[in-house]
Amino acid sequence: MKIAQNTVVSVNYKLSDAQNNLIEDGAQPMVYLHGGYENTLPKIEEELDGKDVGYTSTIQIEPEDAFGDYDPNLVKVEERNRLPEPIEVGMQFEGMAEGGDEEPVIFTVTEIADDKVVLDGNHPLAGMALRFDLSVIDVRAATPEEIAHGHVHGAHGHDHGHDDIGDSEEGDHFRSQPLQ
Repeated sequence: MKIAQNTVVSVNYKLSDAQNNLIEDGAQPMVYLHGGYENTLPKIEEELDGKDVGYTSTIQIEPEDAFGDYDPNLVKVEERNRLPEPIEVGMQFEGMAEGGDEEPVIFTVTEIADDKVVLDGNHPLAGMALRFDLSVIDVRAATPEEIAHGHVHGAHGHDHGHDDIGDSEEGDHFRSQPLQ
């Protein structure tokens, strides 16, 4: 089966920067619903469209087609006492960018000083050209439920479970907290 609209694609991948420094070694395959559902980068979909199991490729994606340019306006310093304790580098909070639109931004704690905390609202890969080594390992037709929901269900995809509590993964509520 060829990769086309409404197929579920499984891809082994390695992600490196433009200098070929390894960023992520894709221990698990990336599994996504193909066809503009925003489950992967559009340039990856474009590269894989019409391909079949066994196809391999290395593509480089520039920042504007990946996670955008680094925006220094998305970095802010907050008083430490405004944030919950214990605070650690890597924690994430939802907040509003100064002068930004009404869309909330996920800020990551990047530095902690005595009474100040540096929060960065940029994606960790913003401003970087990314190189993907891709290898298609499986292609199947998406189920009607996957198409309706706009994402893959089951192994390596999204599982709604039987309790239908929400779409977050176990433990997500501990990582992201609202920042006012």
